[in-house]
Amino acid sequence: MYEVYFRHLAKKMPLTADDQALIQRFLSVKKIRKKQYLLQEGDVCKVIAFVEKGALRSYTVDGEGKEHILQFALEGWFIADLYSFLTGEESSYNIEAIDDSELVLINQSAYKELLQRSPCYQTYMLDLITGAYIALQKRLNATVSLSPEERYQDLIALYPDIVQRVPQHMIASYMGLTPETLSRIRRRIAEN
Repeated sequence: MYEVYFRHLAKKMPLTADDQALIQRFLSVKKIRKKQYLLQEGDVCKVIAFVEKGALRSYTVDGEGKEHILQFALEGWFIADLYSFLTGEESSYNIEAIDDSELVLINQSAYKELLQRSPCYQTYMLDLITGAYIALQKRLNATVSLSPEERYQDLIALYPDIVQRVPQHMIASYMGLTPETLSRIRRRIAEN
């Protein structure tokens, strides 16, 4: 079950058989069905999930009941509310399966122990969190400096799998657009 996970790790860090055996002892597997929650708003995030198969989304709901999607996670991606996971505070996000999904999980205590016992895993997680922060900065910059059409073209270029697999109304929410506006943007791009 851990094949995709360890292939991913091996691309990012030197991984010996001993490293793999140590890391695997701290992992668990979970299957969740489409529309099932991994995390609900108000709960504490107790795991970091790696998507072996499937797709998930992280979102929040505003006071008017409107969903705002913050992140998608497809195969080979991680998803969690890192703030809640690291601080133990309640999450303000929901994490829900878009498709039936298979996840590799690491809980808080296992995460902390593994960081202590495996310097290479510690370096890997630092790189992962740094990369997530950089991606967040890029997304914020794009949101304030690019037009919706430019942002959608960036999404197509950077994450074609999201555009192909995720329902358009969810992509619109992720981009902060109405589904109708996204539909017009897609039509203009198709015409050019």
